Amino acid sequence: MFDVIIVGGGAAGFYAAIHIAEANPKLSIAILERGKEVLGKVKVSGGGRCNVTHAEFDPHILATHYPRGGKELLGPFHTHFSGDTVAFFEQRGIALKIEEDGRMFPVSNTSQTIIDFFLRETDRLGITLLRHSSVVDFTPIQSGHGDQNQTVWRVQSIKKVYQARKLLIATGSNPKIWEILQRLGHTIEPPTPSLFTFNIKDERIVGIPGVSTYANVKIVSKKIFNPKITIKLASKTAEETILESEGPLLITHWGMSGPAILKLSAWGSKILNKFNYKFLIKINWLPEYHEAAVFHLLMELKEVEAKKTILRTKAVAIPRRLWTNLVRFCGIPEDLKWSDATKVQIQNLADQLTGGMFQVDGKSTFKEEFVTAGGVVLKEINFKTFESKLYPSLFLAGEVIDVDAITGGFNFQNAWTSGYIAAQAIVNG
Repeated sequence: MFDVIIVGGGAAGFYAAIHIAEANPKLSIAILERGKEVLGKVKVSGGGRCNVTHAEFDPHILATHYPRGGKELLGPFHTHFSGDTVAFFEQRGIALKIEEDGRMFPVSNTSQTIIDFFLRETDRLGITLLRHSSVVDFTPIQSGHGDQNQTVWRVQSIKKVYQARKLLIATGSNPKIWEILQRLGHTIEPPTPSLFTFNIKDERIVGIPGVSTYANVKIVSKKIFNPKITIKLASKTAEETILESEGPLLITHWGMSGPAILKLSAWGSKILNKFNYKFLIKINWLPEYHEAAVFHLLMELKEVEAKKTILRTKAVAIPRRLWTNLVRFCGIPEDLKWSDATKVQIQNLADQLTGGMFQVDGKSTFKEEFVTAGGVVLKEINFKTFESKLYPSLFLAGEVIDVDAITGGFNFQNAWTSGYIAAQAIVNG
């Protein structure tokens, strides 16, 4: 009989275990992990450096980075948020650093630092770590008689059966665990991928992988149009903005990535799944300008740079290779001078710079950042304790519940926050 069993050897599970053990060293704690290796997401996060959290220290703003669960996390963030996470690691000898985009990593630049720390702490605190212990079922049973009657959890792994007074599920996006929770009466929001890149085959981005620029991106329709047709000629359905994002956009071998795209994939997780990942995006490569202003600028260049060729005169602040591709896409000859450009050609270029339409045809996983939207519905969780509203001694933390975030350390912060609050409730309950 353990006092606490934690199912899942990931970020939330280890963080909770350590806080429970530190708060009450007398409690017997076990972590059951299905595989040989623990902390798998920690290992691959941030390209193997572990994006521990984000340097956003206002709980209200922090909560806005969660497409699902942001409102519910606002209260928990006032209890334990990114500042507390930084303090937790630094007080235990793990120095963190802030990068330009706000992401925080260990100074060592390797996720192994975080993994070694967690394993060292669990060993020091006497926490039992049971690997190769995939859980196949857990059930509440009644123990004792009369006034002494209490719920005990029977946890069955592929190896043996354990019992615990408190049970914390921190298994992330695990369909088998969701099935067990569903059998116990919990409602599961069907999972859909989040944080993915867009597959796009288009001559405007062919041959220029690695080009990155700031852009505004709108998901405007799930219908398919000929990209040669400008937004002005497309139907009103195409002009209706479904989702919008702004930020750095990275052109890749398979399409588009970068923060502007990843934010859309997170916020649009459910919608884009319904679209079967086939939809149109409209890109303004010059977010500070609208089409009319760019057209006016290009018409001025027709006078000022009359003798220069359009292809070689990068008139706006976008990468040269992108400019070259857009000019060619508009059918403008390489030797055409500004003075010889027609009004129609200049209009086409202005349209492509501020409102080019691209057909998305599928998605690709963003590096090793496996994030899933879905899980135990939020209304069935007490966010003051991360306790199940159906079973008082059952706690849920991390991605097992329907909470997910955009990239940048926010998903880990959800793991730390939920793990910490569940730990306090377990100790004090």
